[in-house]
Amino acid sequence: MATDYDAPRKTEEEQSEDSIEELKARRHDKNSGKVDEDEAEAAEAFELPGADLSHEELSVQVLPRQEDEFTCASCFLVHHRSQLSGERNGMPICRDCAA
Repeated sequence: MATDYDAPRKTEEEQSEDSIEELKARRHDKNSGKVDEDEAEAAEAFELPGADLSHEELSVQVLPRQEDEFTCASCFLVHHRSQLSGERNGMPICRDCAA
């Protein structure tokens, strides 16, 4: 929280009075007890501009890790051995995570 050092300072009593007044104001606020909107529900109603891709299907061939590849223990991505930076706790780390 930023502090404005040029602002006039309030005593502790004045600060506590302000906070009590704020609490009283919040108690009468009708929206204070409302629950936030569900993100998943909001995302369902959101549509990206352009073509409707709901009928499209992805087909990707997944290959097992090759002999010259390793899985980084930090980012869990599969990298080529040329990206190996070293080991941390006995586990391989890629150059990106080691930097």
